[in-house]
Amino acid sequence: MSPEGKPLLTVEGLVKRFGGFRALDVLSFSVGAGEILGLVGPNGSGKTTCINVISGLYRPDGGTIQFEGRSIGGLPSHRLVHAGINRTFQVPRPFLTLTVRENVEIALAYGRTRDRQDVSALLSSLDLAAFADQPAIELNSAHQKMLDLARALATGPRLLLIDELAAGLNPAELERVAAKLKELARSGIALLVVEHLMGFIDQITDRIIVMNAGKEIFEGRLAEAARNSQVVEVFLGAEHAA
Repeated sequence: MSPEGKPLLTVEGLVKRFGGFRALDVLSFSVGAGEILGLVGPNGSGKTTCINVISGLYRPDGGTIQFEGRSIGGLPSHRLVHAGINRTFQVPRPFLTLTVRENVEIALAYGRTRDRQDVSALLSSLDLAAFADQPAIELNSAHQKMLDLARALATGPRLLLIDELAAGLNPAELERVAAKLKELARSGIALLVVEHLMGFIDQITDRIIVMNAGKEIFEGRLAEAARNSQVVEVFLGAEHAA
């Protein structure tokens, strides 16, 4: 929560339709400053759609999104970046012909002016310093993901949306990323994390929301979710449910 005890982000009754399909079906939750909230669920449950709506990639078809008490539903991504919201993508989208440093400098130029960052320090914190002068196209997939995170952090976000950052990383890389995300939370940044790796989610999150068919079916700790019959049914099938 914020110092005033209010959530940084509040989502109420969020709806997103694609034709007759409801990808988000009256979804509600909140995230506080310094909190890491995980969104988990089977493929197609609406997790990435939720991040896409909050980050301005999609317009909501119903409900409200408030950030720092201000309604932001439907605002374009660039305005949300200036407000203090940014994200990573499942598939990173760097400027491939530009160097790693140039990619981050461009993001910095479009960020919040009151949160200027040292590019070299940021690259070092994400193990990218050795690649600073290399074109992004030369990075492997793990380093491209770290570059994606660096670009998001360069804009000075107060809310960071993380979409499957851990996928494809080896155990050592997972440990470093987990430590970095927890460090960001300790600095006061709120994180909303979509991820399929449950061990990683359990390591970093304060709580999780389990989604299915665009709806929340559970909120709490991952250990508690594993004992919930509806969650077990969604992930493993009805024959495993208690």
